[in-house]
Amino acid sequence: MSDDVLLLLKMAEDGMKKAISHLESELVKIRAGKANPQMLDGITVDYYGTPTPLNQIGNISIADARTITIQPWEKNMLQPMERAIIASNIGINPQNDGVIIRLFLPPLTEERRRELVKRCLGEGESAKVAVRSIRRDVIESIKKLQKSGLSEDEGKDAEAGVQELTNKQIAVIDKLLAQKEKDIMAI
Repeated sequence: MSDDVLLLLKMAEDGMKKAISHLESELVKIRAGKANPQMLDGITVDYYGTPTPLNQIGNISIADARTITIQPWEKNMLQPMERAIIASNIGINPQNDGVIIRLFLPPLTEERRRELVKRCLGEGESAKVAVRSIRRDVIESIKKLQKSGLSEDEGKDAEAGVQELTNKQIAVIDKLLAQKEKDIMAI
């Protein structure tokens, strides 16, 4: 294969891996019934006028399987941290005792588990759309290369390579979703 085609395939693979790593980071934020400090990723607190990630203004730790504790480095940040957690809409009410914030994760009901699985499937579908979009863009680029001198056989081989890569990445996404669904539905 020509260097241009190999470069396109490499770019496609990199883009698809980024879509999968984004999916993994989103799936971590969806709780599966047990405490995980990464559930709080993406929550920002107004720290003296600057939106700052929660984990940069306090120590986040796991007290037990269903409890997350947040120890702020400055006592006056307790209220803003509590407001940010409530505003983030993660479905957990913080308990503030004046020193530490505790997040108690309630046990998941069957209905809530099904909602979380649907949310996971939605994230998975977004990742699949991203992978397919990358495939479409690369195939369009291959067709442009064919118009500018790439042989038809090489073009067909490159398209088959892109499709094979796409199928592999979709299988990885399906595997991640099946694992997360298993984690959520486990009682």
